[in-house]
Amino acid sequence: MLTHNNQSDTVIIVLHEIYGINEHIVNVCKKLSKYKYDVIAPNLLNGRGAFSYDQEMVAYHYFMNNIGIESAFNQVKEVLHNIRANYKKVYVLGYSVGATLAWLCSETGLCNFNVGFYGSRIRDYLEIEPKCPVLLFFPTEEIAFDVNDLTVKLNCLNNTKVIKIYGKHGFANQFSKNYNNKSTLIASKDILLFLKKF
Repeated sequence: MLTHNNQSDTVIIVLHEIYGINEHIVNVCKKLSKYKYDVIAPNLLNGRGAFSYDQEMVAYHYFMNNIGIESAFNQVKEVLHNIRANYKKVYVLGYSVGATLAWLCSETGLCNFNVGFYGSRIRDYLEIEPKCPVLLFFPTEEIAFDVNDLTVKLNCLNNTKVIKIYGKHGFANQFSKNYNNKSTLIASKDILLFLKKF
């Protein structure tokens, strides 16, 4: 588990992709910590080190065969239960499978605000009824599913706002081949604007 303690009354739980706590997640946590938030990034790979991006299929099979969405969600819920009483506000930020987990967390009543980037498996959990505001970002291009169809379905749900941003899966990760700086900046501004409403 990666932690930054700034004695804040707000904590941000950062949920990683199938690769684990890699350079991308470490950098995200450092940036958030500079704003004086407490930051926690749980290792959802049962303590295993991070996979590299050229190990995508190995990482995917490891996650699906050894962890799975349900087990990862239970790990995140345990973190939320353990820290909830210590903070005025709990935010969850997730990437890819981490975004799907952030989406699932929105129904627990343990969070104040959740953000997810390109959570493709969210399409398998459309029955979720978020109890906190959720902001979801999807790229304009996805191989596995129809972004427009999912966006329409999600935007009909309470407490949910979906924004499509130009790019491909991974556009907000500076270590990804699909990184798009302009799209990342747009998403950052959208998060701040959305957050000011609550």
